[in-house]
Amino acid sequence: MTGLRLPDGVRGVVFDVGETLVDESRSWMAQAERAGITPFTLMGLVGSLIESNEDHRRVWEVLGIDPPPESPGIDSADLYPDAVGCLRAAADRGLTVGIAGNQPAGVEARLRAVGVDADFIASSAAWGVAKPSAEFFSRVTDAAGLSPSALLYVGDRLDNDVLPARAVGMRTALIRRGPWGHIHARRPEAALADLRLDSLDDLARAFGA
Repeated sequence: MTGLRLPDGVRGVVFDVGETLVDESRSWMAQAERAGITPFTLMGLVGSLIESNEDHRRVWEVLGIDPPPESPGIDSADLYPDAVGCLRAAADRGLTVGIAGNQPAGVEARLRAVGVDADFIASSAAWGVAKPSAEFFSRVTDAAGLSPSALLYVGDRLDNDVLPARAVGMRTALIRRGPWGHIHARRPEAALADLRLDSLDDLARAFGA
C-alpha cells in the first residue's frame, strides 16, 4: 500500500498488542493443546464467533470445556516482523510512542524483555479498565500527555480499537491481519478509520512521508 500520510496534527501513536504488534498464533495453539482439541477446531469456532459479533471467549462454552490455564508469555518470535521497526520509525519521527491493550498483568515487562521499546506500555490489567471503555482511552491520553486529536490509535479491531478510539476524538488506523483484522476490514465501518493498513511497514512509511 502506497501514498499513506499521517493525519494532520498527530503527535503521538499508540499501538494495540495482540494481532497488531504480537502474533498470537502460538498462544492459541498452546491453548488448544491444553484443552485437548485441534488448533483448526478452536480457531474455526473463534472465527465464527467474531463473524457473529459474539465474544470470542465464549468458545469454551461452545466447546463445553473449561478454559485452559493462562496462555504462554510473549517470546521474541511472537513479534510480527514489522513491529519493532515501526516503533522505531515513530520514535525517529519525534512522536510519542505508546502501547496499550487488553492484556494480562505482567505484559509490560514481557514486551520490554523481548526488545519492545516505547514511552509507555500499559495493560487493561494494570489499569483496571478494558477496551472498549471510554475510560481506557482516557487513560491512554493521560499516559501520552496529549489531547485525543493528537493521538493515532492503531489496532486490528473495529469494536475494541477503531470505533471507541474515534468516539473519544482520536485518529485511528485499522490493520488487516489476524482474524479480527481480516473480518473487520470487510465491514463498511472500516472506512471510518483514518488509515487502513496491510502491515506496520505501511505505517512506518507514512511516518517518513
